[in-house]
Amino acid sequence: MCRLSALISADYMSPMEPILALETMKEGHDGSGLGLIMRDLGGEFEGLKDYPILSAITSEDGYHTVQEYMESRGFRVKYNWEPTIKLTPAMSIEKRDRYNVIAYEYPPEFVEATEDQKAELLTATRLQLRALGEADQSIYVFSFWPDVVTLKEVGDPLEVGEFFGLDKNPILAKTIFSQGRQNTNYAINLYACHPFFIQGCFTMTNGENTAFVPIREYLTGRGNPAYVGYNSDSEVFAHILHYMRKGLGYPLRYYKDVITPLSSESEFEGRRDAEALRLMKRSLRMLTIDGPNCVIGCDMDGSMFMAQDAKKLRPGVVGGVKGRVGFMSEVCGLASAVPGRDAEKDVFPMKYDMAIVKPGAQEIEVWNQLDGSTSTISLA
Repeated sequence: MCRLSALISADYMSPMEPILALETMKEGHDGSGLGLIMRDLGGEFEGLKDYPILSAITSEDGYHTVQEYMESRGFRVKYNWEPTIKLTPAMSIEKRDRYNVIAYEYPPEFVEATEDQKAELLTATRLQLRALGEADQSIYVFSFWPDVVTLKEVGDPLEVGEFFGLDKNPILAKTIFSQGRQNTNYAINLYACHPFFIQGCFTMTNGENTAFVPIREYLTGRGNPAYVGYNSDSEVFAHILHYMRKGLGYPLRYYKDVITPLSSESEFEGRRDAEALRLMKRSLRMLTIDGPNCVIGCDMDGSMFMAQDAKKLRPGVVGGVKGRVGFMSEVCGLASAVPGRDAEKDVFPMKYDMAIVKPGAQEIEVWNQLDGSTSTISLA
């Protein structure tokens, strides 16, 4: 079983904070790996928010392949962050040659390009680099996007954080996702490690996606070259979010309606948009999940959310104080990350709920799928 730990804050945080929250939930994960995504970056990255950042692991040969490819496409290195690796005999981590976090300048012809044109360029570049290193595992590319850094490695989450030197020289961020465990149903693979990222959207999941195959087949039939990989049955959650938001232009709350549509006509009667929901259910029925799943995600605008499978829930809690909210698998993780909160205001999303916190973390919104209403929880 996985454990999820995510924080959204008005101030910059160290990734060790959600990692330490994972440590309190250690009985619920097997310690086989750590995945981190950090968004809205601070520190040395605060002045680089408009530059795409490549997050990758490479061999020495793979590193030179990346550099040659990027130079041939007109990308120039703006800033290169290297982790301060700490490897002790007690750690079970096998160090790889290079952990790359590199900010690039856009090719000259793309400096004045539209956001959509830049997004297509960055996605195509990430996919090409992945393809170049896939056969010999010389290149793993996790994200290539402005203001986003991804770190992943096999090993105990706390040890991996210390291995990367994040306890001494952290990458600061206002949104941080962390998950403890590499994969549920397949061999351990770095591409199977949560969270999963695509064009500004990312998700991580606790559970088993038993509807994985039909969802994968539907997504791969959409003609989007970025809908590839699927080394984990949970990667489709990020791609569904992207397809719904970017491809179809639906508002975020419809993510819940897509993955867990209302089941009966009596349930539809409570929604003013009932006819649209009926059409959506028929046309997107292949994206219905069948868990158990608890999904934590980040939208393109930076809003963080939690949603549950409507039939088979996994543990999940949202709570915090004004300016800092945690999304966790267990209350003990939330208590570790936000110790001064009013626990009576904690939210435990159930079958019809979607908890949403916007950038700045000033309040928690709970959207109810059954009647389409939103309740707001003010934080002190």
